[in-house]
Amino acid sequence: MLEEMNDNLSQTNMETDGNLATDVQTTTDAANDLATEETVENTDVLKKQQALNEIEASNAEEHEDETLKGRHEIPMLDYDSLSMETLVDELQKLVSNEAVMSIREHVEEIKKAFLSKYNHFIEEKKEEYFAENLDTTEDFQYHFPLKSKFDQFYTLYKENKNTHFKSLQNSLKTNLDNRLAIVEELKELINPNENIKDTLKHFNELRERWKNAGPIPKDKYNHVWNNYHFHVENFYDYLHLDREARDLDFKHNLEQKQKIIARVEELLHEEDINKAFRELQDLHRIWKEELGPVSKEFRDEIWNQFSDLTKKMHDKREVLFEKLRGTELENLEKKKNIIAQIEELATIKVNAHSQWLLQIEKVEALREAFFSTGKVPADVNEDTWAAFKNAVRNFNAFKNSFYKDIKKEQNENLNKKNALVAKANELKDSEDFAATTPIMKQIQEDWKKIGHVPRKYSDKVWAEFKEACNHYFDRLKEHRSEHNTEEMEAFDKKKAYLETLKEFQLVGDHKTDLDAIKQHIENWKSFGKVPFTRRHIEGKFNKILDALFEKLSLSKKDSDMMRFANKLENLSESNDSRKLENEKIFIIRKIEEVQNEIFQLENNIQFFTNTKNAKKENSIVLEVRKNIAIHKESLETWKEKLKQLRNLNQEE
Repeated sequence: MLEEMNDNLSQTNMETDGNLATDVQTTTDAANDLATEETVENTDVLKKQQALNEIEASNAEEHEDETLKGRHEIPMLDYDSLSMETLVDELQKLVSNEAVMSIREHVEEIKKAFLSKYNHFIEEKKEEYFAENLDTTEDFQYHFPLKSKFDQFYTLYKENKNTHFKSLQNSLKTNLDNRLAIVEELKELINPNENIKDTLKHFNELRERWKNAGPIPKDKYNHVWNNYHFHVENFYDYLHLDREARDLDFKHNLEQKQKIIARVEELLHEEDINKAFRELQDLHRIWKEELGPVSKEFRDEIWNQFSDLTKKMHDKREVLFEKLRGTELENLEKKKNIIAQIEELATIKVNAHSQWLLQIEKVEALREAFFSTGKVPADVNEDTWAAFKNAVRNFNAFKNSFYKDIKKEQNENLNKKNALVAKANELKDSEDFAATTPIMKQIQEDWKKIGHVPRKYSDKVWAEFKEACNHYFDRLKEHRSEHNTEEMEAFDKKKAYLETLKEFQLVGDHKTDLDAIKQHIENWKSFGKVPFTRRHIEGKFNKILDALFEKLSLSKKDSDMMRFANKLENLSESNDSRKLENEKIFIIRKIEEVQNEIFQLENNIQFFTNTKNAKKENSIVLEVRKNIAIHKESLETWKEKLKQLRNLNQEE
């Protein structure tokens, strides 16, 4: 058209060049505007058709298998961010509780996320194995129970799916044949020679049969339904039925479709766009599968209203998807940054195990951050994952080059831990709990001080050690539990005895009183050990003893030794090796102090006896000698205490 106009203009000389140029430009602008309007209109038509196609495709799929509708009710998690353990738990939950076809997309996402993490994990284990076994000729093997558990549930899912498909496929073809047969019968209804009442009755029977005909293959869905509707409308339009009955049916269908349109207008304001779109999908299904035609005058108008609203909903959904795509791009940048940090750590050389532990912790934290970061655009997902694996692989190679040098140290640590395991196994069935418990505790302390062992032995040696320790301490706990009742009985007896002891009075005869006190001590010991939380009663008994000893005309040494013997008895019963050791250190220090004091006093005597006035100062010398004698007596007492304490340790 534009070319024709230009040709006409070029053949006339009535207008000036300027006017000609203006008219040509005006015409060109008008043509461009028209082309733009057509492009916009065509784009709208394409978008509208795209929205309708999406809904029709989804409805066709769900009509083929109605269990698919349940997938909308199952939340699609960000499976990439979950751990392998959580992924297996989610798979188990879905396979055990949901319809097999409604979880199809979820299971495939779980599978992809799990296998990505698992393959990465196995690659790391393989690198570690060959780093620790440089000269090995054996193939790498690694048993991962979690993978077996995943395979178990994924296999169950596939078996359920195959069973479901077999059952479904048997009926789809039969249902399709039935529906095609119904369409053929519809074609034959338009017969002017037939009685109109019989025709209408036959028509209603066909509609009922169609309603109950069951699902058909999704690739046949739209064609068969459109064919059916065409012949239904044809029946209404061309068959001379009872117009009143037909108009009532048209009116009913129009009212129902208007209600659907009103509901779609409400859905445009629904905040949950996905939920609204799913309901729109259901409304399309009702429009197509459950409602009949309307009169010709409203057919195009009402369908255009419905399809226009569908496009608006589709546009809102596209905006949401664009937002999600924006989030995926943000996630991509975050993951690129994480990869860059790991790559940098693979260039920082450290020379100590403790420093490597910090580096490993950093990489582990970055790995967790990578997995917890959401999805990236699908077209770069594989490249991003490959870059991440390569960065971690390079770090591990860098780290392994260091650990090759400390392999000897780890093997020595393994020998030390195996020795502790052997010792723990030797003692785990011991009945001498008082002697064995401190040793077992020391074994545990020694274990903590030993460094790392080769990873392939770490779990095994730790499990053996833990089993031996748990076995012993469980027996110890059971043993102590059995003695709790006895200890409480001992406490009650001692409490009652303490009341009677308060009334005890010395008779004044030294031997009689001393024997009575000793008997009280023996009686007290015979009651046995009291619970740890009730040991304050021992202090009350000791206070009474101290008061009785003070009233006795007993030598200081004898009194002191009797008190010490009672104290030693209490310390021994407490099974507290630390307190016994502290008491031993205290006595040794006192012995050293007294010996030093005696040495100093003897030096002083030597000084006084060598002076010219020794006779005049004899009284001072006598005082010093008396002091020396007192210290020597004290020294003997302390030595006797040390001897008793050492004898107690030997008995234990």
